Amino acid sequence: MSNRALLEVIALDAEDAVAAQAGGADRLELVTDMAADGLTPPRETFAAIRAAVDISLRVMLRKADGFAAGGAAELDVLLAEARALRAEGADEFVLGFLNADGSPDLAAVEAVVAELDGCRWTFHRAIDRSADREGLRKAVADLPGLDTYLTAGAASGVDEGLPVLLAEAARRGEPGYGPRILVGGGLTLEHLPVLRAGGIDGFHIGGAARPDGWSRPVSTPAVAAWREALS
Repeated sequence: MSNRALLEVIALDAEDAVAAQAGGADRLELVTDMAADGLTPPRETFAAIRAAVDISLRVMLRKADGFAAGGAAELDVLLAEARALRAEGADEFVLGFLNADGSPDLAAVEAVVAELDGCRWTFHRAIDRSADREGLRKAVADLPGLDTYLTAGAASGVDEGLPVLLAEAARRGEPGYGPRILVGGGLTLEHLPVLRAGGIDGFHIGGAARPDGWSRPVSTPAVAAWREALS
C-alpha cells in the first residue's frame, strides 16, 4: 500500500462525480436520497457516473433508512438491484445490515455478498450502531470481498469515536481487523493529524465536500482542500 491516503467522496450524480474527481478524490460512494442517509442509486445513475469519470465507484446497496435489511420481499428487491448494477458494470459496493438487537444480520449480508460474486465491498456505518463491534468484525471477517469498514468509531460521529478508531487501527492484522478503516461521519480537517498519526489512511466525506449544502453539487475546491490536507 502506498503512503497516499484514500479520499472517498459521496456523489449523487455525474456532476458531483466530475467535480470530486477534479478535486482529487480517489473513489466515489454512489448513493441517492441523502435524507435517508443514502440509498441504492438507479442503475442509470451509475451508468452516467461511470461514463463521466474513471476513478473507482462504490455503490450503496440499501433500500430504506436505518440498518435493517427488511423482510424477504425487500431483500429480493435489493438482490435484483445488485444484479442489475453488476450487469451495468458496477464492481465495488457498500452494504451492512443489523438485526433489531444490534447483531449483524448475517443471512442478509451473506445473501447480498453471494450476489456480488467476489466484488470488493465496504461494511458501512452499521458497525457504529452494532451491539458488539468486535463480534461483528469477527462474524463477517471471512466473507469474500470485504476490504473496508466505513466508521466514525461511534454512532454520534468522529468526535466521540476517535479513541475507538485509534484502538482499532492499532489492531490492524489481527483476526477481524484486516480491512481498511475508512473514517467518515462528522469527520473534519482538524481530525486528520491524529488519525494519520494513528496509522489510518482512509477518509470519507459527504457534507464536507458541499459547503453550500446537499442541495448544491460537490465543490471541487472543497475536495481539493481535503486532498491537500492529506498530502
